[in-house]
Amino acid sequence: MQLRVVTDEPWDVQADVLVVPVVGDPAFEGALGEIDKRSGGELKSLADFGELTGKQYAAALGASGELRAGRILVVGAGEAAKLDRETVVRVAAAAERRLGGRTVTKLAFWITPLVDNLAEGGERAAALVAELVARGVVEGSYDPATIYRENVETAPPTLDELILVAPGGDAGALKKAAERGVIIGEGANLARTLSNRASNDVSPEVLADEAYALARKHHLWIDVIGPERATELGMGMFMAVGRGSDNPPRMIVIRSGKEGERDALDRHVALVGKGVCFDSGGISIKPAERMEEMKMDKTGACTVIAAIATVARLAPGTPLLAVAPAVENMPGGHATRPGDVVKALNGKWVDITNTDAEGRLILGDAMTYAERLGATHLVDVATLTGAVARAFGHLVTGAFGQPQGWYDDVVAAGTRAGERYWQIPLIDDYVPDMESWYGDLQNSGSADGSLVKSGLFLREFVTVPWAHLDIAGTAYYRKETPYAPRGATGVAHATLVELALAGARGA
Repeated sequence: MQLRVVTDEPWDVQADVLVVPVVGDPAFEGALGEIDKRSGGELKSLADFGELTGKQYAAALGASGELRAGRILVVGAGEAAKLDRETVVRVAAAAERRLGGRTVTKLAFWITPLVDNLAEGGERAAALVAELVARGVVEGSYDPATIYRENVETAPPTLDELILVAPGGDAGALKKAAERGVIIGEGANLARTLSNRASNDVSPEVLADEAYALARKHHLWIDVIGPERATELGMGMFMAVGRGSDNPPRMIVIRSGKEGERDALDRHVALVGKGVCFDSGGISIKPAERMEEMKMDKTGACTVIAAIATVARLAPGTPLLAVAPAVENMPGGHATRPGDVVKALNGKWVDITNTDAEGRLILGDAMTYAERLGATHLVDVATLTGAVARAFGHLVTGAFGQPQGWYDDVVAAGTRAGERYWQIPLIDDYVPDMESWYGDLQNSGSADGSLVKSGLFLREFVTVPWAHLDIAGTAYYRKETPYAPRGATGVAHATLVELALAGARGA
């Protein structure tokens, strides 16, 4: 897709469709009034009919009259006071999705209404909106139905050209910002495709192969650890989960920059992602209902793999690690049993009381290994608990972290990315509930406080600043929205990219 920024008035831009965002209730004055006038009163007519409103993500397609664009697409952005980065991305994605099944190759997007109302942008508002709109259009173009099928009639259009319309703007600066947004959007879509692919398509070995191909493409160092070497290293928790499947586990390690190298903020950040390519629950088997969704349990790994590739595109050589423990959690003759006691890579003995609490086991060994490779700061991303989805639903990611300063850095990156997090406390009073008669701790216990306990368990395997993002509720949608299809959302990818780029040289 070609990207172009023009400083003409929106009615002078030639395109198949002109997107006109409306913030608040539509008022047909100024530039919006001129667009309505040149369209022959089309917008006001749609508003009078109730088709055009300022309701968030509501879209109305109309005739263009004397405009140079073939059609007008009006998309509501909601109340001006509530316009934020997340909304800008979703407005752009909703516009692209509204055109599903239509023949559109050249899309123009008038960004001025969003620039004028995004209070947090300040002097950078135009560049920020250009980036977020470009990212949103790219993410809005994604449809998982096209992974295995060639012809999907309702899929969003494949654009040849995206034109950002910014009268009076700095075209060069806006294009540079928009190009950044396109790359971040493409990275999110990569993570989504890897996550959405079926378990018979993406085993731990296939995920490692995909990571290897990305590493070669972007000149990154990669190491893939198989079961024999993992056993020799002492990754007892990782192997306890992975040994039950005929598809052997893989610990995937990707590095940007030199071994142990610090970034501009004196950090060697490691992104650790849970990669359970299918989670049956193991011997503690899950109910049949919605078990097909457990192909999504690899989303954390897919996210960190995509994130380090995105960072490599935007700031090559930025010191960064991505560690993705990839397994299948299956019952079988070699599967771990409830009551088995295993030795973690950090030397702690863990009593496995529930084989369906497997994510924390593979993450624990992965984070220990990341520290051994020189990580000074850790962020893990995982579809870890059903409890987080029950607490926060599908729009807010639950998060833990220590010390508070590092957690705040991660959430600040999320704010820049337009992603929402809510901090969950690490309550030490729950630690005694995790004690085991046979080991140093057990991997699961009673349901009360289980979300907090999941974070406390992971904390046992870190000695450096650490944050945990539980994306079990936000990793995928069960039904489509105006701005996204069913399936993987790409959540946390942009956050990780922003976090890493904060330490890029010259950033």
